[in-house]
Amino acid sequence: MASFHKVLVANRGAVASRIFRALREMGIRSVAVYSDADRELPYMAEADQSVHLGASPPRESYLSIDKILAAAATSGADAIHPGYGFLAENAEFAQRVIDAGLTFIGPSPRWLRDMGHKTNARRLAQQWGLPTGAGTGVVDPNDPKLAEHAAAIGYPIMVKPAAGGGGIGMIRVESPAQLADALRSARSAAERGFGVSDVYLEKLIQKPRHVEIQLLGDAHGHVTHLFDRDCSIQRRNQKVIEEAPAPGIAAQKRLDVLRHAATVLAAAGYDNIGTLEMLMSSTGEFSFLEMNTRLQVEHGVTEEITGVDLVRGQIRSAAGESLRSFLPNNIEIQGHAIEARVCAEDPTRFFPSVGKLEVFRPPGPAGVRVETGYAEGNTVTPHYDSLLAKVIVHGSDRATAIAALQEALSSFEVRGVKTNIPAIQMVIASAQFRSGDVHTGLMQELLDRAKAETKAAVSLWGQK
Repeated sequence: MASFHKVLVANRGAVASRIFRALREMGIRSVAVYSDADRELPYMAEADQSVHLGASPPRESYLSIDKILAAAATSGADAIHPGYGFLAENAEFAQRVIDAGLTFIGPSPRWLRDMGHKTNARRLAQQWGLPTGAGTGVVDPNDPKLAEHAAAIGYPIMVKPAAGGGGIGMIRVESPAQLADALRSARSAAERGFGVSDVYLEKLIQKPRHVEIQLLGDAHGHVTHLFDRDCSIQRRNQKVIEEAPAPGIAAQKRLDVLRHAATVLAAAGYDNIGTLEMLMSSTGEFSFLEMNTRLQVEHGVTEEITGVDLVRGQIRSAAGESLRSFLPNNIEIQGHAIEARVCAEDPTRFFPSVGKLEVFRPPGPAGVRVETGYAEGNTVTPHYDSLLAKVIVHGSDRATAIAALQEALSSFEVRGVKTNIPAIQMVIASAQFRSGDVHTGLMQELLDRAKAETKAAVSLWGQK
């Protein structure tokens, strides 16, 4: 089996811990990198060695290509795993890793470039025969025909940055009168967030589901799918609850979409892990949204229903192995899995919450998988994302998995910072979620309803 001697993990927190575990199980030595803020976090002890990058701000640590490459050189690493976020989809970083004589554990730089620009990704998806919604390429705000292009798509539309992700800069436009202001705001947000002001227009699908396809490829022309996930429970375009498989999709339709995706990506030469993100309309029609050329935060639910370790598969593929040497011939769906992202934030206003974890006791029942970079006594700082832990459960069916998640979240004790656990519990207790009648606006609808009911109750109480 081809392998690596030592892998540097260019990331932090839960994903760094997850990759260290995979490397340990494979007998590969690991290198952690850390900033000042992360010096004392417990996952650091899981690596075989560690290298200090610098100050806490990401630009001075986890986003510094020079510092990461220097750490790889001094530690003797022969490969770098980027995790997710930070530099994971940065084509320049991937190329510089390769130019330094190391292996980048992820897709080839060309894939990061091709899929990193969303209008280019849409063009490729159309070439591959993937369904795409009505939209444009990069638009010029001074184009005299812009209003015609928008009208041809049909309002409401979305103005979206062509680079980056996470919902940053996306603006809903209901009428022609709003278009000019939306373009200015979106371009400004895109420039601030991603350094690229390019934006494009796309037809807005009302109350869509967010369904994604997990893929794994190799350098030998093979790509396989590992089924799908539903990531519709979101707040401000940020995923909160993910599950696999996506509920309520007919078995044959599921297989047709999955097999087509794997076939076209294999023909195109896709060579490592990736996820096709799709929107699904209320009538069951799919449309291509984007492709993420990295390990996903929610990869654990796919692992739970397939028995395939995606991180180990990603590493083995990057080492030059064929998928056929380590994947089962027939991968089938085994039960149902759900993940909740527990974040340090106010559960009603959703402002970040920072401070010392005076109590941090994740759920411990058998069958509950918790991935975290924290322990009791650690401090949550404002420098990075608010994710405290991913709570992943698996059941024989969806109802069993929902019950397991409810029990797990009820036993999760956190004091010192606020968390979004109450909001997650509200969602999974709702009739809509339990029935599988989900869409990307459902969480906000439930939050708005709860606030309205609370105000009504307070008003009624005040009249007594």
